[in-house]
Amino acid sequence: MCGIAGLVSKTNVNQGLYDALTVLQHRGQDAAGIVTCDEGRLYLRKGNGLVRDVFQQWHMQRLTGTMGIGHVRYPTAGSCSSAESQPFYVNSPYGITLAHNGNLTNANELREEIYREDLRHLNTTSDSEVLLNVFAHELQALGKLRPEAKDIFKAVEGVHRRCKGAYAVIAMLTGYGMVAFRDPHGIRPIVVGKRELQDGGDAYMLASESVAIDSLGYELLGDVEPGEAIFISLDGKVERKQTAEKTQKNPCIFEYVYLARPDSMIDGVSVYKARLRMGDHLAEKIKREWKDHHIDVVIPIPDSSRTSALQVAHHLGVKYREGFIKNRYIGRTFIMPGQSQRKKSVRQKLNPIELEFKGKNVLLVDDSIVRGTTCSEIIQMARDAGANKVYFSSAAPAVRHPNVYGIDMPAAQELIAYERTTADVCAEIGADDLIYQDLKDLVTSVREGNPNIKEFECSVFDGHYVTGDVDASYLSRLEIARSDQAKVQDLNGMQGESAPIDLHNGS
Repeated sequence: MCGIAGLVSKTNVNQGLYDALTVLQHRGQDAAGIVTCDEGRLYLRKGNGLVRDVFQQWHMQRLTGTMGIGHVRYPTAGSCSSAESQPFYVNSPYGITLAHNGNLTNANELREEIYREDLRHLNTTSDSEVLLNVFAHELQALGKLRPEAKDIFKAVEGVHRRCKGAYAVIAMLTGYGMVAFRDPHGIRPIVVGKRELQDGGDAYMLASESVAIDSLGYELLGDVEPGEAIFISLDGKVERKQTAEKTQKNPCIFEYVYLARPDSMIDGVSVYKARLRMGDHLAEKIKREWKDHHIDVVIPIPDSSRTSALQVAHHLGVKYREGFIKNRYIGRTFIMPGQSQRKKSVRQKLNPIELEFKGKNVLLVDDSIVRGTTCSEIIQMARDAGANKVYFSSAAPAVRHPNVYGIDMPAAQELIAYERTTADVCAEIGADDLIYQDLKDLVTSVREGNPNIKEFECSVFDGHYVTGDVDASYLSRLEIARSDQAKVQDLNGMQGESAPIDLHNGS
């Protein structure tokens, strides 16, 4: 899960990209980067940390230009090193920079192809650099001194033929323009917006979520469709083309459960309304299966479960209360490496309001349960605050399978519901009772916003991988590469790493 943004305008885009990345910060807190293009010259700043920490005033002043792309990251492929942060750059052809959200499932095979057949060198372990070099090779193979939109679309067609998995991409061709494209299944989101400039003409923006489009005052034009490519030239001309032979819209349903902000629209579906409907369905299941439970209060686990919890409380006819106060300066805990660090972060992130728990039967509502570390700590916090009974509910089904498309859920053994029943998970997290959303109700909750979506990417719940190229051996290799142990080793290996630098402008 990462956040990407791109701007083409007639004025400097540095501040706009910075603002867009701060709005998309929830999609990645590990690293951030911005590259701009000014009269054929690139200016880059990237490094580990939050947007506000990576970019200081002197960095922003040096990021000049009317076209640029930005990226916020947490690592699902590659390491946590600042060398792995994006955007990535390759000088040939034309000078291309690229930001990518997703994960290539055939990255290892492509690395071998790139070395032996394309004769290109890779400098990192990131699959995003693999994707960049595939795109660059396909574009270079056309042999055009000055590429046109049709040439760029031809290169994207080559990317679709060679790359498998999930990818939402924004790439910038130095001195020519910007291209965005999405994998043929449309697993990861990307939208496009337009704003009329005061001096005439239009500025265009691309982003992972519509909230970035809205916050910068752009008009949302819609989604980049699965397999589609959009080219925006430096003078603001926009061309679009379907570049994949076969497409099927299979957006990741976990975007609606947890990843996206509630004020975003993804593939025509309001994330906020989808979460309201998740609460409706969850409440109906609770009323069916928990007839004898006496719930005094419904309390959400902030922030992404609030919307669903409101509906649960409404349908159950009980009080809704904010029982936990959140420290906004702690990152998302399920993506932190190491169980001990996650446990510590939960206590730092949330603090209970005792009067909302003392002597009450409490129903806690969370968006999902992944590793179980967070919810078990929260349940204990509720008991310590004096709760009589603590019931736990999840607005999503049990997460039992790894994710291979860009979400940090790679190791099945690290998932608390893996090979466990609901009763087993309930005992493990220490709740008095536990209830999950049914998958069919989750799908219905999201599909109601756009009935044209026939099938969602639901692999973490049902183990079905829509790209059709994921088997047991692949999952085994992925698990080893991205286990908690591997992440901790990687973090230890970063000690003493040198600070990032700005291209052309010094550090």
